[in-house]
Amino acid sequence: MNIRTRETMVSFDHPFRLSNVDGILPAGTYRVVTDEEQILGLSFIAYRRVATVLHIPAISAPQGRYASLDIDPVELEAAMLKDHQPSAGNGDLTSSVAANQVDAAITGKTNVTPVSQCQPHL
Repeated sequence: MNIRTRETMVSFDHPFRLSNVDGILPAGTYRVVTDEEQILGLSFIAYRRVATVLHIPAISAPQGRYASLDIDPVELEAAMLKDHQPSAGNGDLTSSVAANQVDAAITGKTNVTPVSQCQPHL
């Protein structure tokens, strides 16, 4: 099987929470690694996601424990959408966030920057 790995950076302006992470993660830029395997038997090349891993701590805040956590990419996307809402720190996801998630899925506009496009911070 052919496996490809993509590495991206995601940025959070506010602290956020993911279900399989103990506690609240601080704002910052995080490295996300996604593994995809090729779907064989099709007349075109296609891949399916098999793993999404969030590396902590944030690149912008390198203190603390280091860990690689398997995460749900849909939950990560929802957390990113919630972070960029005007009332990012208040309450749970609302229906408007869910609607924005659908729009992001359709338009492909997310807050994910390929590593090759990241500017080094000195």
